[in-house]
Amino acid sequence: MTRSADSLPGTGAPGFVEDYLAYLLARASHRVSAEFHAEVAACGLSVPEWRVLASLAGGQERHVGELCDIVLAQQPTLTKLLGRMEAQGLVQRRTGIQDRRKTKVSLTPQGQKLVTPLLERARAHEARVLAEIGPLQGSELKLLLRRLIDPDDHRG
Repeated sequence: MTRSADSLPGTGAPGFVEDYLAYLLARASHRVSAEFHAEVAACGLSVPEWRVLASLAGGQERHVGELCDIVLAQQPTLTKLLGRMEAQGLVQRRTGIQDRRKTKVSLTPQGQKLVTPLLERARAHEARVLAEIGPLQGSELKLLLRRLIDPDDHRG
């Protein structure tokens, strides 16, 4: 009998790590992300740059703090990144009128032009990944992940 890589010897049951939610989420994220991040790199973008562009696509305007959450970066790191992206003509920053500490970020037409084909490729990549588990399970998985990310968000 050959031992499965994800089971305890002689039991067929998964070991702790192979059944641990944080590990499973990380492995799934790594597998799914690595495939698409190769496409992002081929376009000359870093993953944080892609996340900024994608989160601002379609006319979205976001505060820097909100972008930090989405991009998964600390504010000083994101501020430097936004400075580089602004210098490249991809984003623009606007200081808040009522609160000068609140900076809003939006895409420039050049940034929108760069991200639009990547969004299409991201949607196609997601469709391929979710096809492995089926449309109903894919929708359910995304709903459950949104609930894990924000348990207080009851939009379901």
